Amino acid sequence: MTSNGNGSDIDGESQITLTRTIDAHIDDVFAAWTDPALIEQWQADEAEFDAFEGGEYRFVTFGDDEDPEQHVVSGDVLKFVENEKLVMSWVSKDEDGDDDDMIFVLEIDFKAVGEDQTKVTITERGLAHADAESRIFSIEAWNAALEALAEVME
Repeated sequence: MTSNGNGSDIDGESQITLTRTIDAHIDDVFAAWTDPALIEQWQADEAEFDAFEGGEYRFVTFGDDEDPEQHVVSGDVLKFVENEKLVMSWVSKDEDGDDDDMIFVLEIDFKAVGEDQTKVTITERGLAHADAESRIFSIEAWNAALEALAEVME
């Protein structure tokens, strides 16, 4: 596994791991990943999330001037351990309706660091990204998501 120096590790072409410490209590950080009202503050414009193992979720991000396409991510909650771990299938639908859907397993680990800090580790596992550009895009997208989460929480 190689580190790129910003809290990200890349294991070959099929796994990306990012870690960030958020200045907030673990209850609040976990809720930000599982409560639709909180998810809509940092990750998606519309969110549905069944907060239990076996549940389903759906996140919609509306297009903008830079990227006019609406993005939809959905999947199943494969593991749900409150304030410890979420594992979800992550299916990003291609708007064209062709077979270019991206499918991953997303694992999020939560660890309390003191009273009001939480270490969040995101691991995205799946088929290899098509090229280096898509891997870099994924790393940048998760880094931006963690930054947005930190801003909402802190």
